[in-house]
Amino acid sequence: MKKTLILASASPWRCAMLEQAGLSVLAEPANIDERAIDTALEGPGTGPDDLALILAEAKAMAVSERHPDALVLGADQVLSLEGETLHKSRDFEEARRRLLQLSGKTHRLNSGLALCRGGKTLWRHVSVAEMTMRDLDPGFIGRYLALAGQAVLGSVGAYQIEGPGIQLFERIDGDYWTIVGLPLLPLLTQLRAMGAIDD
Repeated sequence: MKKTLILASASPWRCAMLEQAGLSVLAEPANIDERAIDTALEGPGTGPDDLALILAEAKAMAVSERHPDALVLGADQVLSLEGETLHKSRDFEEARRRLLQLSGKTHRLNSGLALCRGGKTLWRHVSVAEMTMRDLDPGFIGRYLALAGQAVLGSVGAYQIEGPGIQLFERIDGDYWTIVGLPLLPLLTQLRAMGAIDD
């Protein structure tokens, strides 16, 4: 890569994914109040795609203002079920209720990306995956939560498919990178188009 990409996030997972793809990355948290943005945008007219893009762009813009010459990437993921946007669980009891709510149903993961430079948005993209959970027995949910541990509180769906969370599903429609919250293929295509990485 010709220049280091700044990732507007403290997520070690997103940073590692970019580095594994061969990019030079510096991570810097955006420090925005995501829940306040969510609350302000709730209601008719703002769908999950919009919310994922707005949050990704807000993160990228916040960091771009601190580093005006750098190319900054913002990323965010929104989970929606039957028209309702869901948030991360605060504790294991809430995670248990979330899994019961998702059990036997199909939910959507909307993963938004935004590239900014100099306080301007250069590109935005959202990818969608549909996740169908199998019917979950309450006893299995308890055993799963004990196995997965604290990691379930860091995910809006109380799972990571790259770990024991894969056992929750009977069908997945969408690519791996969208599911883990960083759609790499469209991002790499855009970075090549911008001359930011080798063509």
